Amino acid sequence: MDVRPLELGLDTFGDISRGPDGSLLSDAQTIRNVVDQAVLADQVGVSFFGVGEHHRKDFAVTSPEIVLAAAAARTENIHLGTAVTVLSSDDPVRVYERFATLDAVSNGRAEVILGRGSFIESFPLFGYDLADYEVLFEEKLELFSLLLREKPVTWSGRTRAALQDADVYPKTENGLKAWVGVGGSPESVVRTARYGYGLVLAIIGGSAARFRPYADLYRRSLDELGKPQMPISVHSPGHIAATDEQAWEEAYEGVAELNNTIGRERGWPEYNRLRFQHDVGPEGSMYVGSPETVARKIAATVRALGNSRFQLKMASGSISHDHLLSSIELYGTQVLPLVHDMLADAPVSR
Repeated sequence: MDVRPLELGLDTFGDISRGPDGSLLSDAQTIRNVVDQAVLADQVGVSFFGVGEHHRKDFAVTSPEIVLAAAAARTENIHLGTAVTVLSSDDPVRVYERFATLDAVSNGRAEVILGRGSFIESFPLFGYDLADYEVLFEEKLELFSLLLREKPVTWSGRTRAALQDADVYPKTENGLKAWVGVGGSPESVVRTARYGYGLVLAIIGGSAARFRPYADLYRRSLDELGKPQMPISVHSPGHIAATDEQAWEEAYEGVAELNNTIGRERGWPEYNRLRFQHDVGPEGSMYVGSPETVARKIAATVRALGNSRFQLKMASGSISHDHLLSSIELYGTQVLPLVHDMLADAPVSR
């Protein structure tokens, strides 16, 4: 088994939140706030800051690499990446070029998490047919894995022009760290292993322990393919405040608002307090509460899955910027050391 030190990271989608007067912030202010959040995360010792890509009015960030480049100029140690880059509706060569550039300006701190995304707005926006949903991701993931070798690439497929001994620049100094975000499909887990990417399990429903078979399948697939063991990360939503009750109160309105907005599109039932209390409980996927409550739940996840990174997805809906800054500070200064203390007596094999 591979043993890696645990990293604690943060993810944000740049959710449009409300100002002190209750009005929605502009997209521009939300983006500036995201950069400030990354700066604070770096200052309090968080290992990773991920920014999602979306193309709808709920979220401000459509070009994560630009936001991350701004953050790179104001941070020193934190790794900067996506959560996720929607590779299916992008071009692998351009994605590689942008992240290799980000790696240069951040002095080797860039990462890319590739995925299909949970929304489909980017497909018609960029002229892709949803009928090609599977083949687009499969082919582009394969091509990107070849580009990561930073050698001339020969490739052909259905979804873009063929390449013949194509060399792509800039070259990185130490390689580009790449992951694939997976929502719970065994086929996606095996494909991630086949191409040699790190695995990010997006756990946004139910307990983390339910995903143990996927972690085991990933490790077993790497072994059977003769590949070295790669890291596993978990991405789940959460929020931290001084007490459980305060965290629940700060988070609920935004969580409910976002769930109901998406639910109206997908036919979900109306979100309510009862469901919220289940989601933040031991069997739910949300890490909302006091530093001790959140740390205890993260430690339980690591024991169940053996993941070497945990990425707390903050900023669900209308949680204010001030509350997010407080949550980030508590995450770095209190949750991080608590989790390490909780796991110190029982090292996790990965």
